[in-house]
Amino acid sequence: MSKFTLEYWIDDDWYVGRLKEVPGVFSQGETLEELEENIKEAYELMMEDEPVLPYTGIQRKEIEVAA
Repeated sequence: MSKFTLEYWIDDDWYVGRLKEVPGVFSQGETLEELEENIKEAYELMMEDEPVLPYTGIQRKEIEVAA
């Protein structure tokens, strides 16, 4: 299980949010709880569609980028 940061705001009485660490995962809900459920579902759907790379030598490193 992974943990991500949910950034959210209110727009016309809707909670709108995105996962900070995962570009392209946005959702909305009438309540904060609904937004959380919807964004988890959006993430899961995106991961289902993510192609598996044909090699195993992938490495990851966290870096800081000035905003």
